[in-house]
Amino acid sequence: SELATSSPPQDFTGVKVLVSAGGTREPIDPVRFVGNRSSGKQGHAIAEEAAARGAEVTLVTTTDLPVPAGIERIRLDTAAELHRAVMAAAPRCQVVVMAAAVADFTPVAVATDKLKKRDGVPVVELVPTVDVLASLGASKAPGQVLVGFAAETSDVVANATDKLQRKNADLLVANDVGAPDVGFEHDTNEVLIIGRDGDQHHVPLAHKRDVARAVLDRITTVLHSVGRADEEQS
Repeated sequence: SELATSSPPQDFTGVKVLVSAGGTREPIDPVRFVGNRSSGKQGHAIAEEAAARGAEVTLVTTTDLPVPAGIERIRLDTAAELHRAVMAAAPRCQVVVMAAAVADFTPVAVATDKLKKRDGVPVVELVPTVDVLASLGASKAPGQVLVGFAAETSDVVANATDKLQRKNADLLVANDVGAPDVGFEHDTNEVLIIGRDGDQHHVPLAHKRDVARAVLDRITTVLHSVGRADEEQS
């Protein structure tokens, strides 16, 4: 894109940014898991763009995608592992971007040996996982900017706005993963970035790095408004 040819602004210099990326894997047995189609590409693009703009980036990821030098990478698999890593890192970060697709449910028990077809159809009982975004929203420090993601298949604006409010996020990046070339596994994405004040910023179909730029642009706006609010209160 035209944006990619110019040097990125250094507007995140001195800002600590935490990004989660990829889909979690909840084990059923040693070889099988409950997962989703997230590739991690959008989260990685956000981490790379933030680093290019001067941020000190910690990337919590379930994927083995390459990561540029200078980004702290924490590799994990399950929702519980991601929750622990994110909650440990978040307090020292001014910006937290939850781009990971975290499983809503996990098996109650994990078989120690591979389940065999000859033993019949297994019953896999599921229980809810910890809601990572809600946990971050509940423990959000003053001045911290929390960004959530919503992969929707219908009523994108209504569902995303509801999630934004319930999880106490500052921005919500929503996309319709049923649309062509959008979301999971693709190199392109089309998103709607929704703010707490109801502001909506539409990013038409573009490469995920371009979407990352748009998300970070909105984050800078929120960071500046939070900074002004803190100054007025002090």
